[in-house]
Amino acid sequence: MKVIVILADSLRKDHLGCYGNEWIETPNIDALAKESVIFENAYPEALPTIPVRTALFTGQYTLPYRPWQPLTKEDITVAEILRRYGYLTALITDTYHLAKPGMNFHRGFHVFRWIRGQEADAYKSGPSSKNINDFIKSAIKGDISERLLRQYLKNIEGREKEEDYFVAQVVQETIAWLEANYKHDDFFLWVDCFDPHEPWDPPSPFDKKYTDPGYKGKKLIHPKYGKVDWMTEEELKYVRGLYAGEVSFVDKWIGHLFNKIKELKIYDESLIIFLSDHGHPHGDHGSIMKTPDNLYSELLRIPLLIKYPGGLYAGKRIDELILTSDILPTILEIINLSKETEGMQGRSIQPVVEGKKDKIREYIITGYHDSAHRCIRDKEWSFILRPKGQKDELYNLKEDSQEKNNLIDDYPEKAKEMASKIAVYFRNPGSKEPRALQQKYEISHTPVE
Repeated sequence: MKVIVILADSLRKDHLGCYGNEWIETPNIDALAKESVIFENAYPEALPTIPVRTALFTGQYTLPYRPWQPLTKEDITVAEILRRYGYLTALITDTYHLAKPGMNFHRGFHVFRWIRGQEADAYKSGPSSKNINDFIKSAIKGDISERLLRQYLKNIEGREKEEDYFVAQVVQETIAWLEANYKHDDFFLWVDCFDPHEPWDPPSPFDKKYTDPGYKGKKLIHPKYGKVDWMTEEELKYVRGLYAGEVSFVDKWIGHLFNKIKELKIYDESLIIFLSDHGHPHGDHGSIMKTPDNLYSELLRIPLLIKYPGGLYAGKRIDELILTSDILPTILEIINLSKETEGMQGRSIQPVVEGKKDKIREYIITGYHDSAHRCIRDKEWSFILRPKGQKDELYNLKEDSQEKNNLIDDYPEKAKEMASKIAVYFRNPGSKEPRALQQKYEISHTPVE
């Protein structure tokens, strides 16, 4: 079978038309959704970027066991499994964390292609023709976001046309690989797009598609992590518009990929999985960017679409809980390799899709390994366990989908019930300054100034 996985980093579920969004244009992903099983309650097993990929590549849990770290020699990856069964395997990505020396995420792939230059990738050291002061306010100066942005501006020096943008490069490389290899009966292709991850810097017309044409402020394409109290409402609205433009731009190029798959006449026979690793906060709960304490739906809910060969189950919507660690076991069961899931902690959702089971999970637990903050959810309730000295939170997701009304004092028994679900090994004493963890997760070098 031909298996194609497409991951768009930091893509909010609620920014896609197939999940109810009415103001952002995503026609290509929405068209795929009509031919797919749509999962309503998919979550990252642990955050952020690298732990999610680890769970996806291995079908194993990371939250209790490991922080942001390379794959180990003991890990058995999807590429290693499938190549033993004769699959041709390829990884194409601009997610630069995967390409850093020693990370090992390319292990097992016959082919791996790195598109360089995203965010703080240590790619270029020359000067930038852009003025950094056009992109930062005083609140960002000296912050890690300034360093990230300085490196990014160097990396994009010389970019001229839409085809030079990162998601376009990823898709063009993917199309080239498909044109050369589509006749293989069995292949596994992993396409990992870093966009719409920040910096939000889409080309025209996407940069102004959802922003106020009268906006004259700073081009805040990479805000600093944490509270939004340094931003005006106008700036926050502008940033949200940039992100939305990035989403539509990603959709456009993913559409080019879908068109090529159809042109090669392999669309109908292919198993196509589209997902994100996590969402992205934009001031929904007073903070922006991905931080270990912001365990709300805007970060945790992810889109997940599975298009089966022959249009099987097309249009079916499933609201049962699923974790990213469950996706590899699901793929393996679909392609008749269930025996390879025996040692995995993830669970296949395929029995639910087929109607043989009602659910595979009663609840999910997620968070950042090195943080004390944890989120425990079922289909109705979300309980956020806070470190000692901070107030826990409880939300009814059916009546309060935006998680604005903390019911921790109104339903103490429900809070106690939800808290009881978390085992000791899922807990972590964490950091007293959880936002500082972002530096550890995202930065492993200091960009050249």
